[in-house]
Amino acid sequence: MIQIREARSKKELKAFVRFPFALYRNSPYWVPPIISEELSSFDTAVNPVFKQAEARFFTASSNGKLVGRIAAIVNWGEVRGQGLRKMRFGWFDFEDDLAVSKALLEKVAEIGKAHGLEYLEGPMGFSNLDKVGVLTEGFDHIGTMVTWYNHPYYARHLETLGFAVEKEYIESKFPASNADPKYFMRIESIIRQRFGLRPLNFRKTADLMPWVDQMFDLFNTTYAGLSSFVAISEAQKAFMKKKFISFINPEYIKFVLDREDRLVAFAIVMPSYSKALQKARGRLFPIGFLHLLWARKYNRDAIFYLIGIRPEYQNKGVTAIIFKEYHEIFNKKRVQMCYRTPELADNFAIQQIWKNFDPEVYQRRCTYRKALQ
Repeated sequence: MIQIREARSKKELKAFVRFPFALYRNSPYWVPPIISEELSSFDTAVNPVFKQAEARFFTASSNGKLVGRIAAIVNWGEVRGQGLRKMRFGWFDFEDDLAVSKALLEKVAEIGKAHGLEYLEGPMGFSNLDKVGVLTEGFDHIGTMVTWYNHPYYARHLETLGFAVEKEYIESKFPASNADPKYFMRIESIIRQRFGLRPLNFRKTADLMPWVDQMFDLFNTTYAGLSSFVAISEAQKAFMKKKFISFINPEYIKFVLDREDRLVAFAIVMPSYSKALQKARGRLFPIGFLHLLWARKYNRDAIFYLIGIRPEYQNKGVTAIIFKEYHEIFNKKRVQMCYRTPELADNFAIQQIWKNFDPEVYQRRCTYRKALQ
């Protein structure tokens, strides 16, 4: 018999976080989180997303053994602000037993019905900045710190339980050598002169910080038209600055400014922390942080995390300025492979940005939806 229990105490939440460490202990592709960071993101007193969202965390047990977990999430900003009566679920992991996945999803459905919501969708996090999607292709590739990895049977369970694909995402990669400068060097100077633009680069995180709020404002502007988008709040900006910006080598963040020093475009690239996180095994201490510091400085893989362009500058060649700056720093750092985080499969505008680099789609993932009866 499957027992579903809500994780409330620190001990129970730690067990919730640690469950996939056992489920994927033999996988060379799963990337573990830092346990303390994961727990802090669940803390309503720490993570400002809980000003507009709520979450409950559940584990499934059988004969005293933990066999699954799930988070039940309501983003009230999404529900009330956009009229999407959606019950989210995330952090969804389970052994290959349909009784387990069914029991976990039924618990989330129960909460959704109690809130008067209309459908379930997941896996997804608290907001647009969290991980998203069940991996459906590319199981033989290592994950990233900003994506979930899962066994191939996950999608089969969801489909068996009556869920249908809601959104599709793709992840692509290309060798850094594919970023042939002939595609952007030719027009980079023309675009700079025509629009009075200039690149802004950083060597120190302290120099970057005064610009981060403008960057998040531009992120909100750039992605406002996407489905289910919820703008980043002021509190979330402060949280993201503290939690993530220090992880990123400032040399990998590129800005483009206009004549008035207004931010018109940005791009964030992160070194790949995947292998460093595997070596850290969920802990920063005693030596986990050393693996992360090494990856931050010397990694040969680069993850394109976000790119944003002010609407009036879109489709005007501004990315040529950004790519020129990355071409130079990638040569300096001897970057070999470039990876892109999940992008909606129907976001053709963002895909056009990369067309000259001959990207290869190496992973696909989906969110799944089911009506609440």
